[in-house]
Amino acid sequence: MAKAAKKKTARGRKQDRARVAGGQKYEVGYEAKKTGRSASAVKKAVKKVGNSRKRVEKRLAR
Repeated sequence: MAKAAKKKTARGRKQDRARVAGGQKYEVGYEAKKTGRSASAVKKAVKKVGNSRKRVEKRLAR
């Protein structure tokens, strides 16, 4: 008996976009360009408030 094809969802992708990977150069660079801050400022913000994109952006906006 053949297995039914598993339906693909965007859930994993959405959860991934809600986070900033502080160790990924391209993600840090993207966030730095988006907020107009330096890459080191983004890394510090990730260390301080965690990797939630919302919290990192809020921190950088101050």
